Amino acid sequence: MAQRAADMSQEEAMMSGMTIARWAALRPDRMAIISPNGNRTWAELNARTNQLSRALRRAGLVSGDAVALLAHNSPEFVETWAACQRTGLRVTAVNWHQSPEIVAYVVDNCDAKALIASARFATAATEAARLSKQLILKLAYAGPIEGFDDYDTVIGRDSEDDIPDPEIGSTMLYTSGTTGRPKGVYRKTRPVVSQLTTAANETAKWTPQTDFSILTGPLYHAAPLGLNLALPIAAGVGTILMDKWDAEETLRIIQDHRATHTHLVPTMMHRMLQLPEETRKKYDVSSMRWIIHGAAPCPAPVKQAMMDWFGPTLYEYYSATEGGGVWIEPHDWLRKPGTVGRAVPGVEVKLLDADGNPVPVGEDGLIYVKAPETGRFVYYKEPQKTESSYRGDWFTLGDVGRFDEDGYLFLTGRTAELIISGGVNIYPVEIDEVLIRHEAVADAAVIGVPNEDWGEEIKAVVELKPGYERSDATARSILDFAKANLPGFQRPRTVDFVDTLPRSPAGKVLRAQVRAPYWKDRTRKI
Repeated sequence: MAQRAADMSQEEAMMSGMTIARWAALRPDRMAIISPNGNRTWAELNARTNQLSRALRRAGLVSGDAVALLAHNSPEFVETWAACQRTGLRVTAVNWHQSPEIVAYVVDNCDAKALIASARFATAATEAARLSKQLILKLAYAGPIEGFDDYDTVIGRDSEDDIPDPEIGSTMLYTSGTTGRPKGVYRKTRPVVSQLTTAANETAKWTPQTDFSILTGPLYHAAPLGLNLALPIAAGVGTILMDKWDAEETLRIIQDHRATHTHLVPTMMHRMLQLPEETRKKYDVSSMRWIIHGAAPCPAPVKQAMMDWFGPTLYEYYSATEGGGVWIEPHDWLRKPGTVGRAVPGVEVKLLDADGNPVPVGEDGLIYVKAPETGRFVYYKEPQKTESSYRGDWFTLGDVGRFDEDGYLFLTGRTAELIISGGVNIYPVEIDEVLIRHEAVADAAVIGVPNEDWGEEIKAVVELKPGYERSDATARSILDFAKANLPGFQRPRTVDFVDTLPRSPAGKVLRAQVRAPYWKDRTRKI
């Protein structure tokens, strides 16, 4: 196996999980994973990855098969991811914040033959097992799940030795759509490597003998998984998994472990800055030298305040599960506050108007990214949705921006559908479809409105049916209905009433018009 890893490119080795074996040989007793749910040395992580790899193959999974992972931030998550990358399997980490019905849909839709689940999410796991007839292996950890075998018992039957025939695996994560259910972002190439990886890896300047990285967000998201787990593992750097993010706890971890690297979203930075000054001064954060952030636009004053505190350590990206890669380093940002940077090598970005024409420098346009020839994504089993995302070889994430005279990109707005709250993408049509089931609601348009802490919060703008009164009681009834029928991250915080929602000639609600008054007089619309 060591020779096989040596024959691979850095990207292949990283995504295959084979570097774990290398670091297990070089530093077997150094911590690879530290978490409140258990620790792993490099030797332990490699051994258990090998055991799970054999268990998956013994169950009948072969190259190209899919594994669904319904797991909180834990060593078992890392082991499953690494085993799939080592055995040619395709892993889908499922967003456990979603309803059991959506979790079950994703597990079935990705064609999973194995489901590895935390007992924390037993309800969703059992619903997925009921719906997904193709499952041949179901493993539960952190407690029992009815109908599932115990993870530790099953893998304990197999050898800890490196498997003799490793094969590169892949990932397929799901992203919500503007309509309908989540969509799997699939690429035929293996490994699936973001062009952003090289820029991030070069600036991280890892020192495996001493560094530690803090993983702050849920691993089912592309950025924590790719930038905050795969990169440090490839570099032989131990990772501290936070089970639930907390501002002061982050500072404590930095001080106690002399942590050097982390990934944050703007909401986290805002929360850290809101800590009392005496709390912030209690902790020595001088070891932190690389903070990468993205997932949502960051207000310039927040980023500046973080740099005043941590020094010029903040690196920013603009990208998505679908691909792309715009990057800015701290000293460049300080020269051009507010920019998200320039495209990394291998990525092309352009701005088009509504008719598909290029826009001049300094003017707003819809952001398009050119799909790489070797890694064009498709939405799994969704050819029509795939086609609608592309204009030729270019796809859009629905964001609006402008270039300055030096080619730096500034995000200035977004097509009205997407809401980003606390770094989480939220698509309002899914929420609309729930709200209109309320007895008082004739129609609804969910939008994102300004929130200084979260970036945006969810507001429901509602047309009432005749006979229902615009009142606090009606609003509370709608919010209670949403609480009973939607996961927490999709629940509106407030309700406003209107006589009539604006519509196109075809009858479609013009969400941009609904949204506009709430963002009036703001320089940024996100």
